[in-house]
Amino acid sequence: MPFHAHKLPNGLQLIGETSPSMKSVAVGFFVRTGSRDETPAESGVSHFLEHMMFKGTPRRSADAVNLDFDRIGASYNAYTSEENTVYYAALLPEYLPKGIEILADILRPSLRQGDFDGEKKVILEEIDMYEDQPGSVAWDRARRIYYDTHPLGNSVLGTKESVGALTREQMQAYFTRRYAANNIVVSVAGNFDWNEFVALISAACSGWNTDKVGRKNRTEWTNASGLHLLTRAKVQQEYVMFMCGGPPAHSKMRYAADTLALAVGDDSGSRLYWALVDPGHADSADCSYVENDGTGAVYVSITCEPGNTAGNIARATDVLRAVQKGGITEAELQQAKSKILSRVVRGSERPMGRMQAIASAWSYTGEYRDVDTELANFEAVTLKAVRAYLDAYPIDQNTVVAFGPLAKLKGARAQSDSKAEPKAKARSTSKPKAKPKEKVKAKRR
Repeated sequence: MPFHAHKLPNGLQLIGETSPSMKSVAVGFFVRTGSRDETPAESGVSHFLEHMMFKGTPRRSADAVNLDFDRIGASYNAYTSEENTVYYAALLPEYLPKGIEILADILRPSLRQGDFDGEKKVILEEIDMYEDQPGSVAWDRARRIYYDTHPLGNSVLGTKESVGALTREQMQAYFTRRYAANNIVVSVAGNFDWNEFVALISAACSGWNTDKVGRKNRTEWTNASGLHLLTRAKVQQEYVMFMCGGPPAHSKMRYAADTLALAVGDDSGSRLYWALVDPGHADSADCSYVENDGTGAVYVSITCEPGNTAGNIARATDVLRAVQKGGITEAELQQAKSKILSRVVRGSERPMGRMQAIASAWSYTGEYRDVDTELANFEAVTLKAVRAYLDAYPIDQNTVVAFGPLAKLKGARAQSDSKAEPKAKARSTSKPKAKPKEKVKAKRR
C-alpha cells in the first residue's frame, strides 16, 4: 500500500495510504489539541468546541451539515481526547470530494453566540450524565490524582464551573490559536487518488491561518503516591485503578510495554484474569498501556463487590510485584504477541483503521509505519526487551485509587487517603474496562 505525504504552504500536513483493492475510503482531520492544552479558565473548551463544529458554518446550517453527510451515505463523527480532537468520515470513493468539502467547511465554524449559549446547556447536561456513571467518575478522579500538576490530568469535559463561566470570545481565541493549519494532520486511507486528494484539500484549506503552536509539559511523568479512597455511598460496586509510569509514544519501548500489558491484564488468559476474575474475586481486571506525547502510563482497572476490594488490591499488587521481579514466561510473551499481531492485522483491513493508525504514528513521531513494519516491531519484542522496559518503568510502583461505597478499607497494603465524594448521584452499575485514553464523542442533535 503506497504511502504519500505533502505539506501545504500554510503548514497543513497531508498523509495518505492508497489501497485500490478496498471498496471505501476514510478521511480524518486530526487537530493536535485537547484537554492537556487548556488553561484552567479554558477547561472543557476543546470538547465544547468539537460540539460547535456541527452547529453550522457561514455556508451551512446545523441541519445542512448532517443532511449533507447523510446524502452521501457517510459514516461520520468526532471525538475529543487529552491530546487530539478528530473529525472523520468513511464513505464510498466517488463521494470523497463532497466528504472533504463538508469536513473542511465545518472546521471553520460560525461560532454564533446563540449556538454557543444553547450548546453550553448540552455540555452541562453531558457533565451530569458522566457524573452518573461510576466507571467514568473513577477514571477521571484517578487521572487527576495520578497526574497531579501535569496537564494530562485535565478533564476532557471540564467542570460545570469552568464550562459555565466560559465565553464565546474565549472559545474563538482558543480556536484561532489551536486550529491553525500547522497544528492539523489530514489523514486518508483506502481507495482514492492521491493527486486528486491533494488538489481537493488545497482548494478547501489553503486559506486557513497559521499560528505559533506547540505543547507545554512534554516531560515524562510518574507519581507513586499510595492509596486513595474516594467514597460515594450510592455506587453499587467498587472501582479500583492502579496507575504507573510508562514510555512515551515516540519510544521504541512502547512495543514491550504494550505486549507486557496484554500478558498481565488481557480479559482472558492473563495474570490478572487467573488471579482475580477466574476465581470469582472480581468482575473484571484489566491492564492497558497508554502512549502519550512526552510520557506514557500503565493502568490496571478492577471492578468488584465492595467486600472484595482490599483482597483484590492485595492480589493485584502481588501479581504486579511478581511480574516486576521475574518478568513473564516465554509462553506468556508468545501468547500476548499473537493477540497483538491479530489485532494489528484485523485493524488494517479497514480503511478507517489504517487512516487512524497512520495519523497517530505521524502525529506522535513524524514517521510512517506500514503494517509489516508494525508487525515486525512487535515480533521483535523479547524477554530481554521486556526486562529492560520493567527496569526503566517499574510496574509495581503505583498510585491506587478506589472509588465506590467503601468508607474504610481494612487490610489494604497502603496508607488510605479517604475522601467523601460530594453530591453522590451515581446510579449505573456498568463495568467498563480500563480506558486507553479518554475520548468523548459529540452527540448529534
